Amino acid sequence: HVQLVESGGGSVQAGGSLRLSCAASGYTGGRMCLAWFRRVPGKEREGVARIDTVGGSIVYADSVKGRFTISQASAKNTVTLQMNSLKPEDTAMYYCAAGIMWCGLAQSEYDYWGQGTQVTVS
Repeated sequence: HVQLVESGGGSVQAGGSLRLSCAASGYTGGRMCLAWFRRVPGKEREGVARIDTVGGSIVYADSVKGRFTISQASAKNTVTLQMNSLKPEDTAMYYCAAGIMWCGLAQSEYDYWGQGTQVTVS
């Protein structure tokens, strides 16, 4: 069973930056896909970015390309999301997710989820 613990988030003015981190534990296999999703009330969860922990390949949603950067920390199963040039429409609950079989940006591909951390941009 994989556990995901998120940190970071908070409130920031438009144009500012925030950094989210996610530490995954409890997985003893090899490859894993770590991703960030976000959800606003009344909408489905949206995939923001994902990284393959073995190959290192990265995919971003079009809405965040050029502003957000996902990366692996030196601890392999830790992933960060650096968010720059934040906009009010980035306001959402952000979730870390881990997938074992697939590595896209669809929430159905992910097996484990963190509790979420709130990001508010005003």
